[in-house]
Amino acid sequence: MEYIFSLQFIYLIASMTYILGLKMLGKPESARRGNLIAAAGMSIAILGTIFLYQGEVPTFIYVLIAVAIVIGTILGWMIAKKVAMTKMPELVSLFNGMGGASAALIGLIEFEHYTGKTLSIATIVAGIIIGSISFSGSMIAWAKLNGTLKKPLRLPKYNLLNNLVIICLIIFAAYIAWSGSDSQLLLYVLFFVALAYGILFVLPIGGADMPVVISLLNSFTGLAAALGGFLYGNMVMLTGGILVGSAGTILTFAMCDAMNRSLVNVIFGSFGSSDEQVGDMDSQTITGSIKKTTVSDVAILMNYSQRIIIVPGYGLAVAQAQHAIHELEQLLASKGIEVKYAIHPVAGRMPGHMNVLLAETNVDYDKLVEMEDVNPEFKNTDVVFVVGANDVVNPAAHTNPSSPIYGMPILEVENAKNIIINKRSMNPGYAGIENELFYNQKTSMLFGDAKAVIQSLISELKGM
Repeated sequence: MEYIFSLQFIYLIASMTYILGLKMLGKPESARRGNLIAAAGMSIAILGTIFLYQGEVPTFIYVLIAVAIVIGTILGWMIAKKVAMTKMPELVSLFNGMGGASAALIGLIEFEHYTGKTLSIATIVAGIIIGSISFSGSMIAWAKLNGTLKKPLRLPKYNLLNNLVIICLIIFAAYIAWSGSDSQLLLYVLFFVALAYGILFVLPIGGADMPVVISLLNSFTGLAAALGGFLYGNMVMLTGGILVGSAGTILTFAMCDAMNRSLVNVIFGSFGSSDEQVGDMDSQTITGSIKKTTVSDVAILMNYSQRIIIVPGYGLAVAQAQHAIHELEQLLASKGIEVKYAIHPVAGRMPGHMNVLLAETNVDYDKLVEMEDVNPEFKNTDVVFVVGANDVVNPAAHTNPSSPIYGMPILEVENAKNIIINKRSMNPGYAGIENELFYNQKTSMLFGDAKAVIQSLISELKGM
């Protein structure tokens, strides 16, 4: 009884650290501290389980656990320390997939121990399905973000095929649970079909929708972990899984709103732009001409401005120009110019990508303004400096009903007095469509690598 009380008390403390850590993650200035608190709680829960568990456990099991912890810690630490900010979305997908794989493996191992217990078997097969989908789907998302899979691959009638597979998967899982079957063959068929569905689920998805995919798969992993906690009656697993699952679901809804998609459309509909949509978009030629500018002209324009808004995008991360943009912002502020950053919720390759990128350079959090708050300010802004962003500033979302992004909330930079767009070339963004903003009369294109261009701007401004 004393053992149970002690271990449950430790689990309660760990659960509280999860809740506190998650709450602190809601604010940039406390996010790092919250992450460390939650990690400490997880460490306490693991150590408490190892040292306070009083059942009979062979010594070699403890050795295996210790080896796994050491190897996992070293690999995780090294990967996280070395990863570039541009690769952070891939890392998130990779780690998320590992969580799903762990949940699925728990189900495969525990199945034979709960044969005949309908509720427990139902929990196990649900965990296997959800964990497997999360694992294989996350691996495809990783490959897409990494550039290994550069284009969406669509099988004929893929949407119908995906829906049929998931329906058959659910029916098959229900049969295993309620028939009382102890067949390992059926279990592994279920496992591999779930893996296949995860691949089919993510494979057709276009890159523009990847933030939604990441948050959805994250919620799947949390749900799979919660099912494991329910199976074992383990409060700390249950709490952690519920928090991850619910937070991921809330984030999914937020991403759906930002992408102008419903959750039903995300799960059962057609992700990404279809071929027909792209065809319709291409058939409507954008009129106007591109106006190029120089670093000197932009520096003069900025020097005599009162309000400037910087719009960061994935191109900023690729060029690793976050430190340069912060230096530019500080230089402009020293000249008495008001400078802010406009943050779109799906800018980059994952939710919060731009916030994390700029936080790395110690940008003042008050200068990071969310889309809803900054949009009314553009009309009173002298210069908008767009660095590497594309689809999130495309006016086609408001003006072209045939566009794949039509209806998507965007940063309304077209309302500013002057628009400067820094890009390497005229290549389209992740959604694969042309940007009407480039042809706006108020827009000037500043071509070149973001880091080199911003450093040149800094040099020009220092001489004024």
